[in-house]
Amino acid sequence: MSIGTIEELKTKKCQPCEGGVPPVPREETERLLKDLSGWKLTEDGQRIRREWTVKHFMAAMDFFNRVAELAEDEGHHPDLHLVGYRSVAIELWTHAIGGLSENDFITAAKIDELPIKLKDT
Repeated sequence: MSIGTIEELKTKKCQPCEGGVPPVPREETERLLKDLSGWKLTEDGQRIRREWTVKHFMAAMDFFNRVAELAEDEGHHPDLHLVGYRSVAIELWTHAIGGLSENDFITAAKIDELPIKLKDT
């Protein structure tokens, strides 16, 4: 089961998922993660996660608002986490299948296109 490249996924739209489809196989997940900067498979193997350290609290809120707009447009909603005031994390998975679907990779690829104000290193 190949779901294409990250560049191809950026051009797709998430499709409703009510279950009844198998999760993306681990081998395919690992292939896609090689091309998604900073995204990692969670320990349980059912989600992908990325973390950022943003410049300040309002940068985190601005980024989350951009992600919220994208998620609403796609009809696929990630888990958003803010710890402290600038440690941001996003987790994606498809609840209806208890694992990863093409929608998760579409959304991750599009999130990576969003502007974000990172902490100066």
